[in-house]
Amino acid sequence: MSERHLAIAKLADRMLGTSAVNCAEACRVKEGSLVGPQSKLHQPDGAFFRKDETLDRLAETFNVAQFVSFAPEQHGPAQQFSRIAGYKANHRFETLRDAVTALFGESSEGTVNVRSFSAHQTQSREFIYGVDTVDAVVDAVQRMAGEGAYTIVNETIDVSDGGVSGVAMGELVEFRPDMTPRGVEKPGFARLPTEWALRLFQTVYGVSVDFAKSRRGRLEFSLHPRPRGWKKENVIFWEHSQDFFPPVPIKAEWPNDFSRMVGDKAYGLLIADINGFCVPRTTVIGRRLAPFSFGRPTGLEEVWIRTSPREQVPGKFTTARGWQDPFALLQVEDPDGTAISSVLSQKGVAAQWSGAAIETASGGLVVEGVKGTGDRMMVGLADPERVPESVVAKVTELHERLHLVLGATRFEWVFDGDEVWIVQLHSGASVSDGDTIVPGDATVWIEFDVSRGLEELRSLTASLTPDTGITLDRRIGLTSHLADVLRKAGVPARVGAR
Repeated sequence: MSERHLAIAKLADRMLGTSAVNCAEACRVKEGSLVGPQSKLHQPDGAFFRKDETLDRLAETFNVAQFVSFAPEQHGPAQQFSRIAGYKANHRFETLRDAVTALFGESSEGTVNVRSFSAHQTQSREFIYGVDTVDAVVDAVQRMAGEGAYTIVNETIDVSDGGVSGVAMGELVEFRPDMTPRGVEKPGFARLPTEWALRLFQTVYGVSVDFAKSRRGRLEFSLHPRPRGWKKENVIFWEHSQDFFPPVPIKAEWPNDFSRMVGDKAYGLLIADINGFCVPRTTVIGRRLAPFSFGRPTGLEEVWIRTSPREQVPGKFTTARGWQDPFALLQVEDPDGTAISSVLSQKGVAAQWSGAAIETASGGLVVEGVKGTGDRMMVGLADPERVPESVVAKVTELHERLHLVLGATRFEWVFDGDEVWIVQLHSGASVSDGDTIVPGDATVWIEFDVSRGLEELRSLTASLTPDTGITLDRRIGLTSHLADVLRKAGVPARVGAR
């Protein structure tokens, strides 16, 4: 069994093997309970609910993966529970083959899993993943029943379909793509307040998720671009418990595995938009997700094309005024599909002033900009100009509102004479302050002629030994991509001689 399949099997054990204490509490009939009265099935020694009974109880309230279960009896496997779309709950099929055939007919992936277990043990026995024929399933269930095992046959749920899996608990949701809900136990998950996560899922997937049961408990879930499960909904619930832990500080930080899937720029703009900040109307054309849109009309009917890499790569990939074929752009700039997650088609803003703002290492705010569009300033081809105090005040006010919601941020902005629009947003403060771009000591300092440009600076930072720093021959914008390249590389850098 592969590592991924083993992880799925272990999670299913948790999903189906809830202890009697937790499940009895969850299943008690009261306001906010999981399901109704306890099943009349005999509970061996009163120790725990059988795996298939636990799953049936979960299905009374939630959408679960479609399944049918069997008990070993003298004359062969005997059906116990079933939840298959198009059939009533626990529909009784005439034969094992009929039940398995019905399950295959409704399975989104065209495959099923076969799990065996003992009535007196919480752990599964044999687990077969991704079986693709009725005959193979029938043979497996009959063989396992002959060995005295109970079985659950369930539809295969692909957690690498562009959706996410995670846990909702209280006012917190943690999630990531390409893993089961247990993936939140490893680094790289996204963490958002529940209301933010609900808005993000609605925007990206067009799905309204009901996390009401998580307000006083813990829900494990997976969200999918296609409907799945016995209720044919986009959200599958894997486990619900009354476990609850004290609230933890919730801070939206990225990059994370979800931001890498949709693209760094796309994620930052999503976070700004779901919190009510002015983001130009944006359509995200992703490699792994269907196109989705968010943001507000700007009053200007022109388009900017912005590549959105997995993680921020300052100034390397295209940002251009006017439409370009996004697929041709991806083929040219990222032919192996490893660097750019999506392309953004974004409404233009009638720019009077454009620029960027960062928080410095000492806690101050630096606002830099130029008249008109700011793309030349960001790549170092134009120096920052003196931004009018009235514009600086509006950008500062925007920063203060961002700080209240997100903590330290860095962002690119466009002012149209009325509103300050966010066209790029990143979490975290800068290490820069004054003439120090990146703090640090070095044995050797190399002078760099800023006019050589962004790509030569990027190549230089990649070639330096750890004891080498860079001295710039002239002042650059602390918010420019030149400064971003130095900060991302972590190379000690400053303006002027020591």
